[in-house]
Amino acid sequence: MTRTLVISPNWIGDAVMAQPLLQRLKQQHPDRPIDVLAPPSVAPVWRAMIEVDSVLETPFRHRALQLKERWAYARRLRQRGYAAAYVLPNTLKYALIPWLAGIATRVGYKGEMRYGLLNVMHHDDKPARAMVPFYAALAQDPALPLAKVPRPRMQVGADKVAAVCAKTGIALERQLVVFAPGAEFGAAKRWPAAHFAQLAQAILSADPLAQVALLGSPKDREACDEVVAGSGGAGMFNLAGATKLDEAIALIARADAVVANDSGLLHIASALNRPVVALYGPTDPDHAPPFSDIARSMSLRLECSPCKQRECPLGHHNCMNKMGADLVWAELRPIIEV
Repeated sequence: MTRTLVISPNWIGDAVMAQPLLQRLKQQHPDRPIDVLAPPSVAPVWRAMIEVDSVLETPFRHRALQLKERWAYARRLRQRGYAAAYVLPNTLKYALIPWLAGIATRVGYKGEMRYGLLNVMHHDDKPARAMVPFYAALAQDPALPLAKVPRPRMQVGADKVAAVCAKTGIALERQLVVFAPGAEFGAAKRWPAAHFAQLAQAILSADPLAQVALLGSPKDREACDEVVAGSGGAGMFNLAGATKLDEAIALIARADAVVANDSGLLHIASALNRPVVALYGPTDPDHAPPFSDIARSMSLRLECSPCKQRECPLGHHNCMNKMGADLVWAELRPIIEV
């Protein structure tokens, strides 16, 4: 049986936004299994997608060429019988793998001048397309106009949700709002911890039995500690760095609402179709919007934004600082009081 290989981006949010590509590939070849080659940090995202048969975790170091190791790994892939490979990262080193593996059809964007390594070459539009259609376009002939694109979708079993709630002490019968205060891109994308704390106070004042869970990586722990301290602590669960990604995905699947910066966890919530309030500062809400049935994208759309910078180049961070907790509460409150 022939198979399809998808080589994952290195970022969680990008992996989620690439999911519609898998839907389109599965529609084209319903009986062809899809494997995803992904970094260990991103692999749990793909395991929550029903189109994926197997997730193969990359053994390569970040930013390292490791040509000898890629050659050895490509030889292993050759045995799996791939008919086509879709290379989502734009780097040359990831395009090497399907070429070395002798996969007949190798699809991707030009990226780092990957002529020859790829034999179905797509070219990025200027201005750049939104991320979901950007990846979904790889499923069709580069010369054709983009067909209608489905929205990202993920799913988590009820047993996994119950297990992680039992582990973390979160009650299944009480309302749960998830906060995602982190953002890997840089500090400029982060809504202030004091604003998150004020929002938590509003939630718990409206419903004293509500639960607020803060998710993120170990790097987000300090900011989440600030949120808990500023909110008073009651009803708060600081789980940043205390949950693995698959557990965080299960908690998001349980959430009644998610409030998040433009981050991987935001896009996971969107793909799980959870109600979301998405907070955008230096990034463009039209470039990577949430797709939930209930979604609010918040941006002050100041003259200086979106600057797409990791740190505020003007030093004031007004795009996030001036987005007060009262503004976000006005969007969140109707969602959780339904």
